Amino acid sequence: MGKRNGLPPNVSEFKDRHGNWHVRYRAKGAPTHYFEHKPGTEEFRAELEACRAGTPPLVKVKSGARTKPGSMSALIALYYSTPEYTGLADSSKKTYRNTLERFRVAYGTKMVATIERKHIKALIGSMSKTPAAANKLLDKIHILMALAVDEGWRKDDPSLGIKGYSKKTAGFHTWTDDEIETYCAKHPRGTKPRLALDLMLYTGQRRSDAVPMGKQHFERGRVRVRQLKTGEVVSIRVHPELQATIDASKAAGIVGDLAFLVTDYDLPFSINGFGNKMREWCDEAGLPQCSSHGLRKAAARRLAEAGCTNQQIKAITGHTTDTEVARYTAAANQQLLADQAMAAITPKRVSQRRKKA
Repeated sequence: MGKRNGLPPNVSEFKDRHGNWHVRYRAKGAPTHYFEHKPGTEEFRAELEACRAGTPPLVKVKSGARTKPGSMSALIALYYSTPEYTGLADSSKKTYRNTLERFRVAYGTKMVATIERKHIKALIGSMSKTPAAANKLLDKIHILMALAVDEGWRKDDPSLGIKGYSKKTAGFHTWTDDEIETYCAKHPRGTKPRLALDLMLYTGQRRSDAVPMGKQHFERGRVRVRQLKTGEVVSIRVHPELQATIDASKAAGIVGDLAFLVTDYDLPFSINGFGNKMREWCDEAGLPQCSSHGLRKAAARRLAEAGCTNQQIKAITGHTTDTEVARYTAAANQQLLADQAMAAITPKRVSQRRKKA
């Protein structure tokens, strides 16, 4: 059904600061598209159908100084229309945009063809105090420059071979078993904090997948989840500890109709809202170093320490490559080998060897 102005749903018109009128397509989960042709024309209808199909034309640049043809701003706008970007999960799109838009504000007017290697190295070098942010930006510059070459905006990639800062951080803290016990002692079964922990710890899922979990995901002793970030479907046998916690939560009347985890107003948590609440619950347990992010890592660590293979761990967590789980199995293998080595030189074994000699 059309709107009063005669435009189709998700299509609107607006006037920019220069007094020029534009027509754009905006729909949830879809890239914004600025139409090149007037409404009512065959060309407009073709653009509209492409937008609805999720494949809008690659020319999606706003008019005005910010998106001058051939500029970095125009290249970023072009990237937003590519399958490489539109195919990302919403959470990844948000992360990419945060980095790109900050870069766009500072360097959007620069012409792509004039960017030199020394400019990129100087920019990354100026971010030495925030190496993680510098690495994220460099990754995006690599993507943009590769796109510029593909589209014929320039003949070479000036970012090729430029390396970022070495990654010395281990990322979010992985919960230890002692920390898990401390948290559980503070938050027993039948409470929301305990339900939150066990949903993530015994499924190995990200908080974005644990937050919407509800009775519809549990059937015949299994939990089935389509991961929000990757689209991977995982089906996991429900762990007895998790089932006991869910049963206690239901008995306490703290679960929602569709999502187990709900706010004090009986509404499902937003992903960020849940992260903030988990922060509170960890602080209450005296665990400021712990967070919801680290529970997925703790689940993978436990699986590795139990002797699970990379393939078995990936079947639970939904990781797609061995590299992603290698750090967990490597740490577990190191501990096992170290224990075996120390056992080999214990007094009992040493004395047995001397007797044989």
